[in-house]
Parts: sequence; C-alpha cells; structure tokens
Amino acid sequence: MTGEPDIERVLVVVAHPDDVDFSSAGSIARWTSEGRAVAYCIATDGDAGGSDASISRADLAQLRRREQTAAAAVLGVTDIHWLGYPDGRLESTLELRRDISRVIRVVRPQRVLCSSPDRDFTRIFVSHPDHLAVGDAALSAVYPDARNQFAHPELLAEGYEPWSVPEVWLLGAGDPDRFTDITDHIDRKLEALLCHASQLPDPDAMRVRLREHAAETARLAALPDGSYAEAFRFVGTA
Repeated sequence: MTGEPDIERVLVVVAHPDDVDFSSAGSIARWTSEGRAVAYCIATDGDAGGSDASISRADLAQLRRREQTAAAAVLGVTDIHWLGYPDGRLESTLELRRDISRVIRVVRPQRVLCSSPDRDFTRIFVSHPDHLAVGDAALSAVYPDARNQFAHPELLAEGYEPWSVPEVWLLGAGDPDRFTDITDHIDRKLEALLCHASQLPDPDAMRVRLREHAAETARLAALPDGSYAEAFRFVGTA
C-alpha cells in the first residue's frame, strides 16, 4: 500500500444504492487497488427511486440491490451490509444508530465515509432528507455508540465488541479539506455508475457532468490540468 499505511479498512455508510458511486467511487477504486478493504453499509434498498411506474417497488428494490452489487464488484468491493429501511422515510433513530453501530463493530474500520448531516443550500440535491438522516445517525454511531460498551447492550450480547473509529470523511459537505486524486480511476467510477441503469435516463449526459465535476474538484485541489478528484470534509474522531 502507498500513502496512509494506518488505513487498512474503510466503511462507507450511505442512504441509497448509487450514493456511494456518485460520491466516492473513484476513491474506493484507488483504495482497493492499494490493497485496502472497503465495505458498504446501505440503509435503504432505494425502492422510491427512479420514475418507472410500471415496476413494483418490491421488484425495484431487488433490482437496485443487484445494480449496487455489480457496481461494487467493478471497484473490488464485495462486503455490502443492507439495513433495509424504507426509502424516503429515513430518520436518525436509535434503531438506525444501533444498526450502523453493529456494522462498524463487524467491519472495524479506521475510516468511515458518510453523508454530511448539514443541509447545503447551494447544492440542494446532495441534501436529500435520507442523506441528512443517515449522516447524523452514522456520526452518532461513530461517536459515541460503536465505541461505548454500554450503548445498545444487545450488540454486546450478540458478541460485537466496541470499536473506535479514528476518523470520518463527510460526503457532500461544504468547505472540503480532503481530496483524492482519481485521475487513474475515473473510468472505473463511470463503469460503476453505469451499473445503476434504472436510475440513469441519460447515461451520456451523466458521463459529461461527472467528468466536469471531477475536473472542477481537481482544480479546487490544485492538481495539474487534466486531473480528476473527489472531495471530502475530515472529522477527527479518535
């Protein structure tokens, strides 16, 4: 592995299938290529997504699980934890905090990626209520729940020992201060996103928008012309 030798395991906690790929697929491709293990915790099956009324919500949920599993495989990820909460109705409840804490104790990551719990009025689409809820619950799971043996005592009874996550990287947060150069992995990011066919009415336009956004992020990170990057907000939780 290169760079960050202390980061062996990363957990990404998001609300919906495809959230991880839009936000951080390039970084994940880079990390797995460096030998790091990446796992996903996905709170819903995305059954409220898309605009095709001809497919039942139950069938869409299964389709989106298959799409996300295929997208993860493109990036070298096979460890996916599905929580099965209703899409569009997530709240930062004690139950959601407990379920995310369980996954943290199973994966034992040194880094957690999760949505920002703060609404961004300049980019409202990143502030879907489910994103805000899962971000708040994930941060609460990182601190204090997952590390506290007295929080959610049923987890200890199930055999899951406490685990302290040293750092969190927020997705879709303002004022990013962590950047990943994904220039060598932009094609894998696009390939992963194209697995979510049910959510992409215009895949060609998506390719253009994604490259433009990744190029603008690279300029923000002061990377050379022709580079691509992803951005995050660091939260120290050691």
